[in-house]
Amino acid sequence: MTATPRIARRHPDDLIIGLVSVSDRASSGTYQDQGLPALREWLGSALVTPWQAVDRLIPDESARISETLIELVDICGCDLVLTTGGTGPARRDVTPEATLAVATKEMPGFGEQMRQISLRFVPTAILSRQVAVIRETPSHAALIVNLPGQPKSIRETLEGLKDADGAVLVPGIFAAIPYCIDLIGGPYAETQAQVIDAFRPKSARRAPQA
Repeated sequence: MTATPRIARRHPDDLIIGLVSVSDRASSGTYQDQGLPALREWLGSALVTPWQAVDRLIPDESARISETLIELVDICGCDLVLTTGGTGPARRDVTPEATLAVATKEMPGFGEQMRQISLRFVPTAILSRQVAVIRETPSHAALIVNLPGQPKSIRETLEGLKDADGAVLVPGIFAAIPYCIDLIGGPYAETQAQVIDAFRPKSARRAPQA
């Protein structure tokens, strides 16, 4: 596999994001991948700060998944990696195991919250095994989050659930991601509040620019 060179930031707050769709059939060309376009579309609507993405479409193979995550963090310099697919109970669903294999810290709250969101819709959400981890190197760290495979579920878990008036019923996981990236030394990411209101303690917020 040819590795992408380290991504150069165009701005100090440029967020470098790795997007990984894990699917045997999509990676072999049997059907068109929906995960990567869904992720790009949502990020485009949610992020205010500049960002760049590195895409990977790979099969459900544990070694390949781990290798890709290491490449995106250690070589490309991603601050955040979002994966989609391969998190169910089937034999070929190995994304969580491959993710844990490259981790230095587990972040269990992300998986817990994603399942709470999905349980609002289907009882089979308890079969989902998404995990989130931190991968650290001597000079860099990144947050890696496993997301569901369906575009609708991707949006719901990232954005959360709102009532008809727009009030938040269940917070989406992306509300916590910018502050997590702050804490591991990444750039300061800001979001469109009407899509997802990123939360930071007052002491961690930047003063509004004049």
